[in-house]
Amino acid sequence: MSTEHDDARPVTIYTVAERAGVSIATVSRVLSGSTPASALTRQRVLRAVEDLEYVPLRGGRPVDVPTHETHGLVLPGLRGPYYSELLSGFESTAARDGQSVVVVVCDASKDAEASVRKMLGRIDGIVIANDTISDAMVRQIVRTTPTVLVARDAIEGCDAVQVENFISSAELTRHLLEHGRKRLVFVGDPDTSHDVSERYRGFQHALTRGRGAEVAGPIRVQYEETSGRRVLEELLAADAAGVGIDGLVCANDELALATMVLLDREGRRVPGDVAVVGFDDIMTSRYLAPGLTTVQQPMRELGRWAAIRLHERIAGRRFDVHPQVLPTRMVVRGSCGCDWDQTSVAGA
Repeated sequence: MSTEHDDARPVTIYTVAERAGVSIATVSRVLSGSTPASALTRQRVLRAVEDLEYVPLRGGRPVDVPTHETHGLVLPGLRGPYYSELLSGFESTAARDGQSVVVVVCDASKDAEASVRKMLGRIDGIVIANDTISDAMVRQIVRTTPTVLVARDAIEGCDAVQVENFISSAELTRHLLEHGRKRLVFVGDPDTSHDVSERYRGFQHALTRGRGAEVAGPIRVQYEETSGRRVLEELLAADAAGVGIDGLVCANDELALATMVLLDREGRRVPGDVAVVGFDDIMTSRYLAPGLTTVQQPMRELGRWAAIRLHERIAGRRFDVHPQVLPTRMVVRGSCGCDWDQTSVAGA
């Protein structure tokens, strides 16, 4: 059996079956997950799918039945308030317009691209959040499925909805410099997401134009509270080396808040010894003492606009596909060194 494919011939389920040496029923079962297949058969089918860049067609609806849109949403997780707010905005907007939502959560334990391929035959359009799947996979999907990207770099043929990160991160960093902080560190891994890379770029931009210095490269940790212990260890190691860090610009609030709690347990005062700022403005950030200076980003609006742009794409819009960037704003509380009245927390 030939392993070559004639590019002039459209790739169908028959092409995949021929390449894998199985029946089209077997290909269908592997892609839908309806019945178990042997590991070898599954591997052969998925390799053929990948080699041929096959994307299942959306179908199965009689042509005379009015369409009911089904929107797919791909998320890297549901932990924490960030994605729950995005999901809430997306689902409520879709429901308002009578659309259904299918959600795939691509955590580290799953084959993300296989999960997305399985979803494609059941949806009319897809929203992909963050770097859950590769750019190459996105380019395959957009050939046949209306696609909107959220919080990741734009790709030709897709709509994109993002929040502003660079300016607000630079503003946060300048704010610390104005408080006299001179030895700053960014907490988060810029290589893992569009948003964090933009925040790190803003951080560096502010330092080059201020009187501070980045003591070392970023502390590359996961964006969850359990990473606070690693951040504290890095700070203590810097102190032991005689390089006292006096300001932390954290990629999100979970990192910032966890680090503040651990610093307090170590007898380090915030903001007296170390100023800390975050990003997101989650609810907890206003109830800790001191309150966390951070950036408020409109997560629910991000989900809402993703649903709107996807509906427009499904309806046939092909113009105005430039990335839509939603504004953010800095929220000043006490962790940066500003005076802050916790009794005013309800309006903070």
